[in-house]
Amino acid sequence: MWLADTWTGEFVVKKNGPRYAILSHVWKVEGKPSMSEKIRRACAVARAHGYRSIWVDSCCIDKTSSAELSEAINSMFAWYRDASSPRAYNSYFRESMWFTRGWTLQELLAPAVVIETKSSLASLIALVTTIPTSVLLCTPPFRDFNVARRMSWASKRSTTRVEDEAYSLLSIFDINMPTLYGEGSRAFRRLQEEILRRIPDDSIFAWFPCRCPLGPHPHVRHPRDSRVL
Repeated sequence: MWLADTWTGEFVVKKNGPRYAILSHVWKVEGKPSMSEKIRRACAVARAHGYRSIWVDSCCIDKTSSAELSEAINSMFAWYRDASSPRAYNSYFRESMWFTRGWTLQELLAPAVVIETKSSLASLIALVTTIPTSVLLCTPPFRDFNVARRMSWASKRSTTRVEDEAYSLLSIFDINMPTLYGEGSRAFRRLQEEILRRIPDDSIFAWFPCRCPLGPHPHVRHPRDSRVL
């Protein structure tokens, strides 16, 4: 795991012990601050709170290395969970794209603290995301909910790459599997197969396809193509 020094911008390998902050964000849209500006602001906030190190996905993962990218995708939930201070970058809270993107689901559920404190904003976050307040407060933990319920939290979220519709949900179901960019919608089918193989939960069969039936098997192409009966 690579971390950026909030003072120098240099990258260092995380070793046991150092506390780090983490930036949860969505990609730039027209009229919003650039990525470099986000990183500078995130570093400034982290420094103000006493953090020497920060992790930002856009600069702390070597995306030219398939091995490093796969490791990061399968480890990201733990990194967000273990971060001392996750920060969500939002311009307008209720209308923010942050609540509609695939990757930010795990970034919301993993840490105990997001945007100052998740507990104080739980009711508002629940209203925006339809995720129960109890899940946001970890009472009980979200993995105590059945497969269909967890999948429904992703049904209105989107990703830039088709494969990420599956990869962004790996940690939600505690699944590890190879990431193969280029496989398209097969990634989501592989995820469903892994869920069926590893989790003794028949609720996955409660889904029904909203369009484009795929034949005799129960798989669907995307989280948004299904609704829980």
